[in-house]
Formats: sequence, structure tokens, C-alpha cells
Amino acid sequence: MQTHDLPATPDLHCVLCGVQLKTPLILASGIWGTSAGLLARAARNGAAAVTSKSCGLEKRTGHPNPTVLDWGEGLINAVGLANPGVEEEVHILRQAKQLLRPLSTPLIASIFGKTAREFAEVADQIQEAEPDFIEANISCPNVEADLGLPFALEPSSAARVTEAIRQVTQIPLIVKLSPNTPYLSQVAQAVENAGADAIAAINTLGPGMLIDVRAGRPVLSNLVGGVSGPAIRPIAVRCVYEICKAVAIPVIGIGGVMRGEDVAQMIMAGATAVGLGSALHYRGEGVFSAIADELRRFMREQGYATLAQFRGIAHER
Repeated sequence: MQTHDLPATPDLHCVLCGVQLKTPLILASGIWGTSAGLLARAARNGAAAVTSKSCGLEKRTGHPNPTVLDWGEGLINAVGLANPGVEEEVHILRQAKQLLRPLSTPLIASIFGKTAREFAEVADQIQEAEPDFIEANISCPNVEADLGLPFALEPSSAARVTEAIRQVTQIPLIVKLSPNTPYLSQVAQAVENAGADAIAAINTLGPGMLIDVRAGRPVLSNLVGGVSGPAIRPIAVRCVYEICKAVAIPVIGIGGVMRGEDVAQMIMAGATAVGLGSALHYRGEGVFSAIADELRRFMREQGYATLAQFRGIAHER
């Protein structure tokens, strides 16, 4: 128990790459990020920053249903990177900026590509919408043609994508990493050295598979999908801890965060901010405000006045 003299309400403000956030709670990509209205809705419900659904160079319809399933301990999904293409996404993000401006809520534009050059092309076009950050989703199942591996699994591929984006934009760049690599610390260091301003971790675990035992076949139309939700939280916390130990740039902790104490775990592991995704499915649109209240209650009980007082303390013990 700390002995600080506390203000009546603990301060949840944090700073991400020079941008002040009113709380550490960010809407993660893939959830409510498909329209300007939904992004603004998340902001009105307490999200301190909002992330759009990942966008590529061209329109993709994604996989046929079923694409998402709640399996009891978490979610499994294979949406297939459905998106309207970067040209239409620029219009969506411009609309979102207008709606978010009076709410003082930063916008994170998430992008993906099939190659490093394509990532750069998408970033170059998406910056026309003037997002506050660009998130490079290198941890979805894209394939690097010369290596046959997803970008986030190997340091040199991750660095190549980061460098390509950095050459076309000076907008703060967040690189989203995967838990599905034994080289996580090295990948994190590679993207930091290549010019990333921050890291988001983690994307979904897997791929996993669920079989309908009555039908005798996999549930998802794509057969396999990424696993998210409460079941992956211990893995996400470990990944955030490892990344924060390896790099100096800020980290956004993502993965199975459901309650205020889950946020505290991420911050104690070293995270600057924390992304919420599956929690919206489980707790509804009021989840940002609810978790912020829970975090304040935890801080008050433990004697913390600010997030900085316990950020990274797990590394000290």
C-alpha cells in the first residue's frame, strides 16, 4: 500500500507520442472501426482514442459468414480483412475527424498491405485524412513474398515494412505486433530501430480452430481464425512485459482486458496505454467508462494518484 496524499479522484491522463489522452483506454482496431459514426460513438462513451478497422489498398469483402464466434472463454474470428479500400477509407476518416474534434479524441488509422511497398502506398494515401497516428497492422495473416512468413514473425521483415512507411509519412507510427513468434523482443527492437514511434501488442493468438461436433466440421467458414478475449490475457501481459523490457518507445497493451485491474496489469508490465476490443462484446458500449471507474477505484485503494506511479513496477520486482 502506497502512502501518497491522494487527490479526490486519481488522475488517469497519459501521453502517447506527445499526444495527451484523458485516460489510457483506446478503442482497438477491428471493433466499431468500420464507420465514422461508430468511431465517434466509442469516443462519446469514453474511449480516449479510437482506432479504425485495418484498411488496405483495395476493397476486400472478407470471408463469408460465420466469421466470429464467442466460444465461452473468448472469441475466435476470421473476418478476412474486409474493408472499403484506401480511397473510400480516407473519406470515412475525414468524417470521423470532424466528429471527433469537438470530443478532443485522437484518431488512429490502421492499415495493412501485402508487401512493404504496398504498406507505404496505403500510408501515403491515408495520411490525406490527417489521422493523429497511423497503425501498421503487420500481424494479420499477410504473407511476405520472399520469405513466406507474416511480417511480424521475423525482425527483418517487420523492419522493412516500418522503414517503408517511415519514408512516406511523419505522422506518428504505431506498429502492431503478433504473439505468434519466438522473436518478439527482437521484432520489437527492429521496428523501433526502423522508425516506429510506438508499438501495439498483441494481435490475436493462433490461428485456432473450433469444430461443431454435431456437424462434424469446423465452425468458421475459413476453418481457422484468430483467438482473442479473456483467455489470452496472460499471454498478452507477458508479451507487453517483454516488449517494454526490450524497447524505449511506448507500448499500447492489448489482449483480453476486461476490467480495471486488467488495465493495471498492463500498465505495471510497462504499457503507456491499453486497447479494448473484446470487452465491448462482453460488457457493451459503456465499457470504457466502467473500466475507467474501476481503475480509479483500484488506484484509490492502492494509494496511487497517477498512472506513472505504478507504470512498469513489475520490472522492479
